[in-house]
Amino acid sequence: MLNSVRLRLTLWYTAAMTLILISIAASTYFVIRQNIVRRADGQAIELADSFLSTVNAEMRDSANPESIDAGVSAAISEHRFRDVVFLVFDEKGDLLGAPQNYQPADSAIHESSETLAAALRPLRSPADKSGFVRVAGHRYRSYVRHFSGAQRSATLVVLQSLREQNDFLATLAGAFGIVIPLAIVLSSIGGYFLARQSLSPVVAMSAQASRIGAENLHERLEVENPRDELGQLASSFNELLDRLNRSFERQRRFVADASHELRTPVAILCGEAEVTLGQQKRTEQEYRDSLAILHDEAIRLKHIVEDLFTLARADAGQYPLAPADFYLDELAAECARSVRTLAAAKTIAISCESQSELPVHADEALLRRMLLNLLDNAIKYTPDGGQVSIHCRAENGAYRLEVEDSGTGIPADLQSRIFERFFRGDKMRSRRESDARGAGLGLAIASWIASAHGGKIELSRSSAQGSVFTVFLPKTSS
Repeated sequence: MLNSVRLRLTLWYTAAMTLILISIAASTYFVIRQNIVRRADGQAIELADSFLSTVNAEMRDSANPESIDAGVSAAISEHRFRDVVFLVFDEKGDLLGAPQNYQPADSAIHESSETLAAALRPLRSPADKSGFVRVAGHRYRSYVRHFSGAQRSATLVVLQSLREQNDFLATLAGAFGIVIPLAIVLSSIGGYFLARQSLSPVVAMSAQASRIGAENLHERLEVENPRDELGQLASSFNELLDRLNRSFERQRRFVADASHELRTPVAILCGEAEVTLGQQKRTEQEYRDSLAILHDEAIRLKHIVEDLFTLARADAGQYPLAPADFYLDELAAECARSVRTLAAAKTIAISCESQSELPVHADEALLRRMLLNLLDNAIKYTPDGGQVSIHCRAENGAYRLEVEDSGTGIPADLQSRIFERFFRGDKMRSRRESDARGAGLGLAIASWIASAHGGKIELSRSSAQGSVFTVFLPKTSS
């Protein structure tokens, strides 16, 4: 049941609202109650002052000023208030004065004076103080004042009934008891509809997302307000779909191109084998020619499969690097010497210019393969009698390696796709026999090798005078 976000939000909202309302009600009740008590204490002090003033005045006017009893009796008879009782005790605890035949509204003060005196005797402490006292099962607010007169000490107790104030507090508590549950119910209903309304775009996006698959990956979620959180979520999801769509398109194109590249050598192998087996008698030279064709196509097929396997492992992150310490200038010179035979077949001049002692910590085998791929690509698209050169130097705390050729360049509209797999700018030229090994994977592998070492490769320049591929490598690859 709690799997619904709307229900959980409603419960949390209701719990928070309940806590807030109860806290406000309890605070309000406590503040009002304390205010009532403070006002009662203030009133008791004023009444005590008035009572004692009357006692002193009566003692001065009395024929026997040394007698305090007359003053107490006169003060009690004059101070008759609703729900207020004045009691006076002597220093021995005996009752000096109490109201006679007084019937206050609170029935708890119907007790006799002796009963009241016995109940209030514990209040006669040495210090003046206020407090609550229980008499005849009811609680009252009391105030104790010590005074002296006619060379005698006495204690005045002002007893107040807070019946009306307690009735008000009870009414207030009852109102809170009705209002708070009603407010909680209404807030719960409102919170549920608010959560439902707020999450309705999420429900709509979930329904739309559930309908999107590989066959309709071009569809996107509707974004009502791109500036709020839900709009940002929908935009992020649409961006994810864009990346997935591009990835699917690359995958489809990769599979189609791989199938196309593999189909040609397989068809040649099958066709040549069928022709050879279909003739009863053939000369030794004819068999050798057929086997040579089969061998060349098998080699080309082997290179394609190896490149595909390399890229597949790289995409899966299963091609671990084997870094070691070596000199990049020496590696560049070795790669230049390795392709001299291939360049000599087209009378292409190979040169290598590099700074001396360029130490690097990287996978030597992969960097060698990257350089050979770049050199092979440069020789392949450089006309006879052209020139291919390597430049290697340190620059800004890293290494800059350039492979430059004097070929015809790459068309501007194709330069952004040269690192795609199976992409070749000149399909007709790549089908020549001398280009039998090419499958459009060399630059893609070179780009992955550079990225795997924390660097990058880019086409710096390409024009009718030639092309320049630049590789940036850190001195210490991760």
